Amino acid sequence: MYKRTIETELKALAKDYPVITVIGPRQSGKTTLVQHAFPKKKYTNLEDPDVRSLAEADPRGFLDQFPEGGILDEIQRVPGLLSYIQTIVDKKDLKGMFILTGSHQLELHQAITQSLAGRTALLTLLPLSLQEIESAGLSFSLDEALIKGGYPRIYKDNLDPTKAYRNYFQTYVERDLRQLLTVKDLSQFERFVRILAGRTGQIINLDDIGGEVGVSSHTVKEWISILEASFIVFRLQPYFDNFGKRIIKSPKLFFTDVGFATYLLGIENETQLSRDPLRGHLVENLIIVELMKWRLNHGLDPQLYYYRDVQKNEIDVIFKNGNILVPIEIKSSKTFNTEFLEKLHFFQKLVGDRAPKGYLIYAGEQEQKIHSLQLLNFKHAVNAIAS
Repeated sequence: MYKRTIETELKALAKDYPVITVIGPRQSGKTTLVQHAFPKKKYTNLEDPDVRSLAEADPRGFLDQFPEGGILDEIQRVPGLLSYIQTIVDKKDLKGMFILTGSHQLELHQAITQSLAGRTALLTLLPLSLQEIESAGLSFSLDEALIKGGYPRIYKDNLDPTKAYRNYFQTYVERDLRQLLTVKDLSQFERFVRILAGRTGQIINLDDIGGEVGVSSHTVKEWISILEASFIVFRLQPYFDNFGKRIIKSPKLFFTDVGFATYLLGIENETQLSRDPLRGHLVENLIIVELMKWRLNHGLDPQLYYYRDVQKNEIDVIFKNGNILVPIEIKSSKTFNTEFLEKLHFFQKLVGDRAPKGYLIYAGEQEQKIHSLQLLNFKHAVNAIAS
């Protein structure tokens, strides 16, 4: 098992709340995490049709199996259990009684808001971070990280990433999404997901995507929301304030796992990746997700944004730390160029004292401070910025 950073936060919250809910994409390691953290708790998986049938038919009788609490995997499959769990934890008043996991945040959020508000802490587990991979004694280059992504099984079983993501797409994404929306033409939806991969790191234009896929912008919006709720993609919101400039206010699109995005683009090896015009966007995707993982693994909201105005002045990522804005530029190059700092200088001048420092993340090995800016290698960047 890979040591998961979030386990420390998980155990700490179990001392304060009667229910802990861990959400995240399928195969991100939720089950392994909670069983490792709470080895003495009785476990059941609600994906099992027989188990699910019993839970739906007799919720009280089903939960009687867990007099001291337990681990209920994929709780979104039987959301009706949450009301009964509320009654049990209110009566027994025990901390860390139930540990729940789920793979669809929209369904879970709605059910939790109705039944477990104030009784559960919510954590999000994304696939392995670069730090977690490195801590397991595995070395990797930037391009290897882009191709392999972070799903634990790829590393645990030394799987071919292309085949692993192909199977992931067919078994989890297509199956789950069939349950959530009616797609008349599955090949059209598959084409839509691949087109989104081609828009990684770009501002979302619903009309353009719809025209390319052959569906309405309303359908595109609905499909993106479903992908987001299933932890396949996420939207990076723009940061806008009274800067005295016209600011772009549409979000950018990224994939929760960069290896999956690389697969969807048809990239199968490092040679293809080195020639692909979207490599820079994939590197940006990787670093933004790493920043998200660090924050989520410590039980914190990501607080990540991007900046762009109509004059095309742009900052890849802004980390909002209280009233302080930390601009971050991401480059796929191994060679430093002073021009890389220009956008950071622009943003610091724009916001003044609110941006006392900034970071340039790149693939090179040389790290140093350049006045108020810090040059960082991609492997070390996240800890330096987020901590």
